Amino acid sequence: MTVFTIGYEGLDIDAFMSLLAEHGIDTVVDIRELPLSRKPGFSKKALASALNLSGLEYVHMVDLGCPKKVRDRYREDGNWKRYTEGFLKHLETKETAISDLSDLASTSNCALLCYEADFNFCHRSIVANAVRDYCGADVEHINAADARTTNPAFLRLAFA
Repeated sequence: MTVFTIGYEGLDIDAFMSLLAEHGIDTVVDIRELPLSRKPGFSKKALASALNLSGLEYVHMVDLGCPKKVRDRYREDGNWKRYTEGFLKHLETKETAISDLSDLASTSNCALLCYEADFNFCHRSIVANAVRDYCGADVEHINAADARTTNPAFLRLAFA
């Protein structure tokens, strides 16, 4: 079982949909706390519609989104370590959501969705690692260059 992640920064909806198809994704799990976007096609309703028209499932897991307080502090100080610590503290209270996501990943090719192109600086990598730790799933990050990048060892240590 593999859990994929994808960020839509730098992509239009057509390029995004192509990447999903190329990687055999069945279900997009939106882990943005607020699934809104100024980018056309990426707000919840428009994205769910586009995915459904292509035969893909859209699931919004609000509990796996990063809380506003943590996001705001990161915008203020740019401290990734503090952001990670804040999000991990939040995630400790979301075992049911991680369990639900693990169950979904066991029956569907899932991609965790957030905005940032670089998974190294996005909470989706932390969520993916939590799923890996919970059920032993592999993690692969889809990037805009159409390359699969596996989870580097330094990330496992950073979030251990």
